[in-house]
Amino acid sequence: MDAGRLRMLRELADHGTVAAVAQVLSMTPSAVSQQLKILQREAGVTLIEPDGRRVRLTDAGQVLVGHADAVLAALDRARAEMDAYRSTPRGTVSVSFFPSGAAMLLAPLLLRAAEHGVQVLGRDIDVPAAQAPAQLADFDVVVVHRDERDTSSWGPRFESTELLREPLDVVLPPGHRLARRDHVRLADLADEPWIGVEGGLMVDDVLSSLAILSGVHPRITQRINDFRVVEELVHAGAGIALMPRYVRPARDLARLPITDITVARRVEAVTRTGAATRPAVAAVLEELRTIAADISSATA
Repeated sequence: MDAGRLRMLRELADHGTVAAVAQVLSMTPSAVSQQLKILQREAGVTLIEPDGRRVRLTDAGQVLVGHADAVLAALDRARAEMDAYRSTPRGTVSVSFFPSGAAMLLAPLLLRAAEHGVQVLGRDIDVPAAQAPAQLADFDVVVVHRDERDTSSWGPRFESTELLREPLDVVLPPGHRLARRDHVRLADLADEPWIGVEGGLMVDDVLSSLAILSGVHPRITQRINDFRVVEELVHAGAGIALMPRYVRPARDLARLPITDITVARRVEAVTRTGAATRPAVAAVLEELRTIAADISSATA
């Protein structure tokens, strides 16, 4: 079976439509359909079946995607071994970040990776961490953040490199009745209006966890994804919010730890299994670990 056709089948599993595969691979939909038909003839079984106006993989197609991952991972390892003959890793590595992660990590990563001869192409994309596998159809590395209580596995097709654990503090306007304290308990905040984020994003998951664990249900009055906008609303007295400890507000806000329950996010770099054997990707992951360790130690 042709590796290029196996890659098309894997992209179809990741993206869901022939049109999306064609866009990713810079081909026409008819050319993609033709190649998938050839792959189906080579396999000797039905791999794809109609699903309304879309198509879906059959059970046999899902099995072949698993084998395709193994074959393509082996090819990646082969390319990596060839790259290893160079004295330093070279090439381009595409990296997706959640926005506050990009603010924290991207600038130093660009500079440090360039010292290895690696060009990093960074993007900031605000989507739930669970979408990382789908994003890896377009990126070499996807940096995500999620509630530290979320221990769900990425599965055998993906690998995760933990970068840092970051506590979340509550931020209050300077004149708030609790602003002069050095810490708060969650019960102290039970009657406060909260500024949350869109459902499925990290802060929303954390607030949901707090409600389940403590019985205190935050009363969310606004849902704003951009921490910079959240700062403005908190400063104006529109509500209180959770803010990652290493995010530096531009506004003068009171920042207090919550002491009666653990509140933190975990930052991870997710890759396809085998991708880290490519020297350029390995260099980017190592630099991300180093940058994250520097941030953690500087703010400890």
